[in-house]
Amino acid sequence: MEELSQEKFQELGQFIDSLPSKKGELIRVLHKAQEIFGYLPKEVQYFVGRKLGVSTAKVYGVVTFYSYFTMSPKGKNHISVCLGTACYVRGAEPVLDEFRKILNIQGTETTPDGKFSLCSLRCIGACGLAPVVTVGEKVYGRVTKEMVAGILAEYK
Repeated sequence: MEELSQEKFQELGQFIDSLPSKKGELIRVLHKAQEIFGYLPKEVQYFVGRKLGVSTAKVYGVVTFYSYFTMSPKGKNHISVCLGTACYVRGAEPVLDEFRKILNIQGTETTPDGKFSLCSLRCIGACGLAPVVTVGEKVYGRVTKEMVAGILAEYK
């Protein structure tokens, strides 16, 4: 599996070794690991735990607690639909359903061609623009289900 190449493990290992102290650096290391690998599969979590001297269970707990981290590869274009209170009340759920329908995926999946992945978040802090969708770093505000096809067309 190319994503888990030895070169990437070496890069992560060098980053960890360069830290002045490993104590309290788990989240920082996980950010770097996700930057290098694109996601945090169990092999990477085990490696991080071993290098930092913490249990794999602790690493897994942090990875699953924070929505930023993912244990499966993301698509080339990662779509996030905010389902925080303001976005939800203003119609985010039909927007999420429309993305699922057009992309033909369920839940939080990646399309078979690897072009798109979809997830929902609890709040991205842009409540005034609710409902909000992000594709990568680009933010779309006041999104309606009728806008979904046009948003996806920008990335086809």
